[in-house]
Amino acid sequence: MITKTQLKIKRVFDVFLTLVFLPILIVPIVLLIILATVDTKQFGIYTQYRIGQHGKPFKIYKIRTLREGKHQLGDLNRYASKFGVFLRKSKLNELPQLFNVLIGDMSFVGPRPDLEGFADELKGDDRIILLVKPGITGPATLKYRNEESVLERQNDPVHYNRTIIWVDKVKINKKYVENYSFYLDLTLILKSTLNK
Repeated sequence: MITKTQLKIKRVFDVFLTLVFLPILIVPIVLLIILATVDTKQFGIYTQYRIGQHGKPFKIYKIRTLREGKHQLGDLNRYASKFGVFLRKSKLNELPQLFNVLIGDMSFVGPRPDLEGFADELKGDDRIILLVKPGITGPATLKYRNEESVLERQNDPVHYNRTIIWVDKVKINKKYVENYSFYLDLTLILKSTLNK
């Protein structure tokens, strides 16, 4: 299981990596925000509360990809323009999460942060997942990289997400925390980069 020392090393690495990448990516991020603002006719940064380490909520930052409307799970791409779909599939919409990493809400690697009603309701041994900060990438994120496409094919995407995908993610994320190593994080970052 992950130790306090490992958590400290993980945090130092997150800050170091963010300080390396942020100066390089700040101009592309600003450009994407401007393009998303024009595309969606709303401010190009989207914020939403997610559940973080120890079950505490935090505000996540993303490039806005959806137009105004009532968005439903399994039907999100219908509200996105071609540019929005491109951002979502390429994961470029998640670049502003570098700021979440910098301020300590997130890590480069960890379980994806969920909406209220999932991680905050974990019970028993499953709560081990809350020991780590949520991540931009992680083992479950890689497995469910095309999650939205999977949900689009379901008759009841909300039920499928909660009973199939979420249950599997919990198993994957528990295994990640139980078998954590710095090398594992490096491997997952490399796999995420190669899957772009």
